[in-house]
Amino acid sequence: MIAKPSFLGPKYGSAFEDPTVVASYHTRPPYPEEAFELLAGLLASRPGAVLDLGCGPGIVARRLVDLGEHVTRVDALDASPAMLAEGRRLPNGDYPRLRWILGRAEDAPLAPPYTLATAAASLHWMEWATVLPRLHDALTPDGLLVVIVDANPPRRWQAELVPILQRYSTNREYRPGFDLVDALAERGLFAVHERRKTGPVIFRQSIDEYVESFHARSGFSRARMTPEAVEAFDEAVRSLVERHGVSDVEHEVIADVAWGRPLRPN
Repeated sequence: MIAKPSFLGPKYGSAFEDPTVVASYHTRPPYPEEAFELLAGLLASRPGAVLDLGCGPGIVARRLVDLGEHVTRVDALDASPAMLAEGRRLPNGDYPRLRWILGRAEDAPLAPPYTLATAAASLHWMEWATVLPRLHDALTPDGLLVVIVDANPPRRWQAELVPILQRYSTNREYRPGFDLVDALAERGLFAVHERRKTGPVIFRQSIDEYVESFHARSGFSRARMTPEAVEAFDEAVRSLVERHGVSDVEHEVIADVAWGRPLRPN
């Protein structure tokens, strides 16, 4: 099997266990409502229990419990105690049919069968050769894995931003342009049934919130940067945006949603 890229290794993925990343997580742009409508449509034809892998603060899991009779239970799994604690205190975090599970997708105790499994960008950091076959066994025969990742177009200052990111990122191995769904399919771990991009939705945030959103990503955890690097990075990004004459940052928010069967290679 093709080796997994080293820049997606566990030493980088573990940044999401840092309390500083959790504290900044609310500044990341949200998923469009259309992504949740797609999930609702898939569940309407296969009601039952749902597993949300790498759930973070439950951005997907806390919405799934609103789908009524289509969802009997949502198991929200994450390796970060701080992420689960944040999810519990947010809306729907104490919903009776929502079960928070602390553990890794590779070996945490599960309660199958599930009719649907969901995974967002956190799937990048998991051991695919272990997790995808495990999902294959945990899903019902017609159960699906749904992968949801950001497909937001770059802002107009992207070319000037890249050198700043490269200078300050703690993930020195990172390579842009990686496609998670294609990588899983190429390794024989995911049979894609359908893939769609949602229509763009405008999301606006202050410059300070935009700068802070980088600290909710693996390469810019405040806990893994020196205070001097944090200060210099924040100032560089803030100055860049201000040079473009905006008072707040406007995003076109798009989700790339793919669903299909996780596979157990022969």
